[in-house]
Amino acid sequence: MSFEPSNLALSMATGAAAGVVGCFAVMRRMTLAADAMSHMALPGIGIAIVARIHPILGAATALLLGALLVWRLETKTGMATETVVGVVFSVALAIGGMITPGEELIEALFGGSGPATFLETAVGIFGSAAVAGLVLRDKDRLVLALVSPEIARAAGVDVARLNLRFLVLFALTIALGLRYSGALLIGSLIIIPAVTAKRVARNLTGMLVIAAIVSTVSTTGGALAASLVRREAGPLVVVVAGACFVASLFFPKAGARVPRAARVLF
Repeated sequence: MSFEPSNLALSMATGAAAGVVGCFAVMRRMTLAADAMSHMALPGIGIAIVARIHPILGAATALLLGALLVWRLETKTGMATETVVGVVFSVALAIGGMITPGEELIEALFGGSGPATFLETAVGIFGSAAVAGLVLRDKDRLVLALVSPEIARAAGVDVARLNLRFLVLFALTIALGLRYSGALLIGSLIIIPAVTAKRVARNLTGMLVIAAIVSTVSTTGGALAASLVRREAGPLVVVVAGACFVASLFFPKAGARVPRAARVLF
């Protein structure tokens, strides 16, 4: 993979968004669901290839539809998010494997190569900024709904709509990261930096900042290493993220705390 300025900008933006979203995914105990949900992109990628449109467009559409389906089933059945995601993921993976051609399937699973176009870079940076900004705007409501949905409703928070918004932002983050990590590894890019940050941060703000930094270092470091060894970036991105987690094991465990606004209620 070539390491162009467009790739650098895109990887930094994607990494920052993945780190921020990953923090709330970890706190919502979506660690395994994050990896499974990323596979919902495969049917969209396969259909996009057949229809001769950009694969990321097809992936984003499939992920958004998947997020809506998961939210609807979760709301109607009362099942946990990871349970619903596991069912939908299995079906999506089977369909995607059947309709995606062999060579394109490998790229969809492990990430693509080559410099990003101007349009890809612009959409990626804008999308990443929008995702991170919206999650940060909702961070107090997300924490409150996580700690006590009943108190959140009493405070005027529409918990169901908030959960849907987070699932949509989560799906968009996956779509933005598919270029570097692919459907097989993007879940790891979202979760590992957040787990690393949770271990060493002392509060939620610190966790968000550290996760964004670790994720950005992982994407840019993995892309740079891929350009040097002429390999796909996806596996190397996850290896760098894993190395950051291992390094965090040598630091005293702190554990991020919830914001003061949420602590006052309890």
